[in-house]
Amino acid sequence: MHHLIVRDNLATIANTRQTPLIQRGIARHASRLPNPLLKNLPKPLMNKAISDLSSHTPMMQQYWKLKNQHLDQLMFYRMGDFYEIFYEDAKKAAKLLDITLTARGQSAGQSIPMCGIPYHAAEGYLAKLVKLGESVVICEQIGDPATSKGPVDRQVVRIITPGTISDEALLDERRDNLIAAVLGDERLFGLAVLDITSGNFSVLEIKGWENLLAELERINPVELLIPDDWPQGMPAEKRRGARRRAPWDFERDSAHKSLCQQFSTQDLKGFGCENLTLAIGAAGCLLGYAKETQRTALPHLRSLRHERLDDTVILDAATRRNLELDINLSGGRDNTLQSVMDRCQTAMGTRLLTRWLNRPLRDLPILQARQTSIACFLDRYRFEHLQPQLKEIGDIERILARIGLRNARPRDLARLRDALSALPELQKAMADLDTPHLQQLAQTASTYPELADLLQRAIIDNPPAVIRDGGVLKTGYDAELDDLQSLSENAGQFLIDLEAREKARTGLANLKVGYNRVHGYFIELPSKQAEQAPPDYIRRQTLKGAERFITPELKEFEDKALSAKSRALAREKMLYEALLEDLIGHLAPLQDTAGALAELDVLSNLAERALNLDLNCPRFVTEPCMRIEQGRHPVVEQVLSTPFVANDLALDDSTRMLVITGPNMGGKSTYMRQTALIVLLAHIGSFVPAASCELSLVDRIFTRIGSSDDRRSWSK
Repeated sequence: MHHLIVRDNLATIANTRQTPLIQRGIARHASRLPNPLLKNLPKPLMNKAISDLSSHTPMMQQYWKLKNQHLDQLMFYRMGDFYEIFYEDAKKAAKLLDITLTARGQSAGQSIPMCGIPYHAAEGYLAKLVKLGESVVICEQIGDPATSKGPVDRQVVRIITPGTISDEALLDERRDNLIAAVLGDERLFGLAVLDITSGNFSVLEIKGWENLLAELERINPVELLIPDDWPQGMPAEKRRGARRRAPWDFERDSAHKSLCQQFSTQDLKGFGCENLTLAIGAAGCLLGYAKETQRTALPHLRSLRHERLDDTVILDAATRRNLELDINLSGGRDNTLQSVMDRCQTAMGTRLLTRWLNRPLRDLPILQARQTSIACFLDRYRFEHLQPQLKEIGDIERILARIGLRNARPRDLARLRDALSALPELQKAMADLDTPHLQQLAQTASTYPELADLLQRAIIDNPPAVIRDGGVLKTGYDAELDDLQSLSENAGQFLIDLEAREKARTGLANLKVGYNRVHGYFIELPSKQAEQAPPDYIRRQTLKGAERFITPELKEFEDKALSAKSRALAREKMLYEALLEDLIGHLAPLQDTAGALAELDVLSNLAERALNLDLNCPRFVTEPCMRIEQGRHPVVEQVLSTPFVANDLALDDSTRMLVITGPNMGGKSTYMRQTALIVLLAHIGSFVPAASCELSLVDRIFTRIGSSDDRRSWSK
C-alpha cells in the first residue's frame, strides 16, 4: 500500500504495514459487569422525577407528567404567547440565555422558579442553546382554551437536539450537521452517520480504535450515540455531544426491521450492507432517535449508503489539523484549503466540496470523470454560463428536508418555487455539455413544470416567515378560502351596502345596520317606526326608544362573518399542509435533482478555480511515483504579497525518500504541506497548483510536522 508521509525533515512514499497504535486494555467481558461509567456521567438536569403529583396544582400536574419523560432536557412549555420554563430548567435557562429568573405562584407548597420567552422570538434563544450543546423539548398547546375545562391539553411536538435540528436559523449553511451512532468493541465497530437536513444516511464498519477515531474526526458529528452498557474509558465518549442510549436501541433484528420499513424494502441487500451487523445496529439506533426527536415520519430518508475505508485516502486527526483543510490552526476558516477552493454558487455545493476535501477518493474512474468534467467546463469557459444560473437555485437540499419533516416555512416554498422556475434556463446552459458524467448530471437535474406552476399559483410573491397568521396563499388558489377572506375583510362594506338597500326597500330613512359583541349584527329602527318593519324582519332586541331586528340575509352573513377569520386561517393552514403533502410525493426525484445540482456546482467551481488559480490536470499512473513540476502551496501563494517560488518534487521506486534540511522558517514545512495538498486535491478529482503532476494512487496521507506555522502570518 502506498502512503504519502510528511514529517519534520522527511517526505517519503513507502510501502508500510499498519501497526496497532494502542494496546487492548479492556477486559473482554467488561460489559457484563456493573457499569462504573454511569456514576461519572453528567447528572440529570432535574433533581429527580416527581412521582407524587397529588399536592401540585392541576397545571403543574400536567407539567410534571410531561417533564418526567424528559428529565435531562430543557422543556419549553407553551402558555399563551410565551414558552415558560420552570424549576431547575428555569435556573439553567436563565443563566444560559441571560434572561430574568422569577417565580410563578406556588405548587406543592413551594414557589415555582420560572423564566419565559415570547414564542414568536423562540428561534434566537433555541439557536443559542443548541450552540451550547443543550437539547430542548417543545411542548405545545393542542387544545382550545375556549372549550377546555381545566388546563389546556398539551403534548411534546418536537425535541430539538444539536444533531437533529433542521430550522434554517439554527444551522450553519456552509457545514453538514451530522449525528452518528457507533456500536462494537475495540476490534470492530459499526458506524452510522445521518444528516437529517439532507437525508444523507451512511454506514460502514471499521477495524480498531485508530481508524474509528480518525473517521469521527473526519465527519465531526455534533452528537454521538453510544450504547449505555459500554464500559468506562472508551475513547469515543470523550467527544463532544456523546450521549448514551439503551442497549436495546442498537439491537440488530429490530434495527433491520425498522430500516426495511423506512425504505420500503424486504431486506438491505440492495444497499450493500445486509451483512454489516454492527453498522445496521447503529443505523437502527440513529433512525429511532431521529423519529423520537422529530415526532413525524421521515420520508426524505430514502436509502443507506455503504461507505468503505478502502475507497478513500485515510487522513488521521493530526493530518487534518496540520493541512488546515477547512479549519485553520486557530480554529477559524480563513486561509484554509477550502477558503481558497470554494467559490460555489450554492450552500449545498459548498457542503459537498467540504465533504470531498475531507474524504479524498481512491476510485480512479470517479476521479477521471471529475477531471474530464472540469476540462469540459473550462472549454469555451462553459462554467461562466452555468454559475449565474446555479446561483438562482439556492439551498434546495435543506428546503426539501424541511418539507419531508413537514416543518417547511412559507419562504422555503417560495425559494423552491423560484428554484424550479430557474431550472429550464439552467437546462439550456447545460445543453452543450458533452462528457458522459455531466450529461448524466444534467439529465438527473430535470425540470418540474407542474410543481413550479403549482407553487406559482399557491404562494404569494413575498410570503411571511410563518404560516401562523396566514397571508401565505394567493387569491384564486382556493375559492372557499377566497370567500372566507372576503367575508372577513369586506364585512364593513357589506353592512354599508345592506343599509343602503334596506333604506331604499323600506323607505325608512332612520334605519341603521350595526353590530354588537353580545347580540351580533342587527337592523335598528326607532320605536315609532318599528311597526313599519317588513314581514321578514325578526325582532332581536328591544331598547328604550328603538327596536333591533335581524333578517335571514343578515343572519346568514352573521354566521359566516363571525367565524370567517378563524375559519379562513384554519383552511389556509389545512391547504398549506396539503401542499406540503403534495410536495412530499415528489421528494425522491427532487432530492436527486438537488444532489446533481450540488455536484454541478462543485465541478463548475473547480473549473473556475483552475482557470483563476492557474491549476493543471494531474495524471494518474500505475507505477508508484510522484512527479511534480513547478508546484505551489495553494493557500500560501494567495496570502503572499510577492510571487510564490514554485518548486519540483520527484519520488519513485528509485528515490523513495527525500531529506530536507535548512534553517527555521526556511520553507521546509510549507514544501511538505504543499506536496500533501497537491496529492489531496488530485484525489478529489480537482486540478492542482503545479505546471504538471504525475502520481500514483495513495491510500493514506500522514503529517507529523512539529512547528505550527500560522498561514495568516505570511501576509504580515
